[in-house]
Amino acid sequence: MQNNIAFLTSDVSRLLRKRFDVVSRRFGVTGPQWRMLAALRRSPGINQGALAQWLEVEAITAGRMIDRLEKSGMVERRADPNDRRAWRLFLTDAATPLLDELFGCATDVFEEAQQGFAPAERDMLLSLLERVRANLLEETPPEKSLVEGALAHG
Repeated sequence: MQNNIAFLTSDVSRLLRKRFDVVSRRFGVTGPQWRMLAALRRSPGINQGALAQWLEVEAITAGRMIDRLEKSGMVERRADPNDRRAWRLFLTDAATPLLDELFGCATDVFEEAQQGFAPAERDMLLSLLERVRANLLEETPPEKSLVEGALAHG
């Protein structure tokens, strides 16, 4: 049971998050704050609801994290031009050096995780994970595949 894809990917993800949490503490941010900053770098102008969904946290939790990052000068809220009730989120210039350092640390963590892998193996791992993600991003899995899978494992 421990060698199925769901267990392995979940375990690897948990271990990476744990390692990122340890590294981020050296810079005065939590692992979840780091993930939020990274998400804002990736999607500047995202709103709080979409950010919470992407981070898989409740909107109120995301709001509290945004409040702390705003107080520390890392994030700013700007009025949404299309919705007076909504705010768009952006990194400040102060966040750039911190994120650059954190991403350097992330590279070190990824190097550690892939220690002993040949370059071709690293490329293959990324390629295979991208294919798994693409397969799971499909809105509705084909019925035939679900039935066949249930029969094969039932």
